[in-house]
Amino acid sequence: MSDLVAIAYDDLSTAQDVLSNLSQAVKEHVIELDDAVIVERQQDGKVKLHQPSTAAAGAVGGALWGGLIGLIFLMPLLGMALGAAGGAAGGALADAGIDDNFMKQLGNELPPGGAAVFLLVRRVSTDKVLPQIKNPGRVIRTSLSDQSEAELQAALDRAGQAA
Repeated sequence: MSDLVAIAYDDLSTAQDVLSNLSQAVKEHVIELDDAVIVERQQDGKVKLHQPSTAAAGAVGGALWGGLIGLIFLMPLLGMALGAAGGAAGGALADAGIDDNFMKQLGNELPPGGAAVFLLVRRVSTDKVLPQIKNPGRVIRTSLSDQSEAELQAALDRAGQAA
């Protein structure tokens, strides 16, 4: 089961920096994410979701499988084209993860110009991740235990003092 974590930041660039740092942590296998989204409340009050594209991943997988199937039937290019199209369509339609309406609702509570990082965390090595937090932020919603949430907020506060 995954845990939801939503952390608010003063601006979009800070949230993007946090997500970039998390990408490195994923590569180092200290955290596994099911979903990661940046929610931005623009100056005009509109809420915008910045989600990674699932269509591109689906197209790559579809092209691979389509190419393999195409080789079997001696039509690899047609198989790759059909596989990529089907994979992209499937990837675009598959919106698994954090509910968009929930994120937009919380995004409306952000100040104009503010942003938040929403994470669906499958597994985390807290002893390795918490000391790496470099950007101060404020926990706005989690499904973590009270103790884990307090440890996360303390790490976010320490990042603010070090800056």
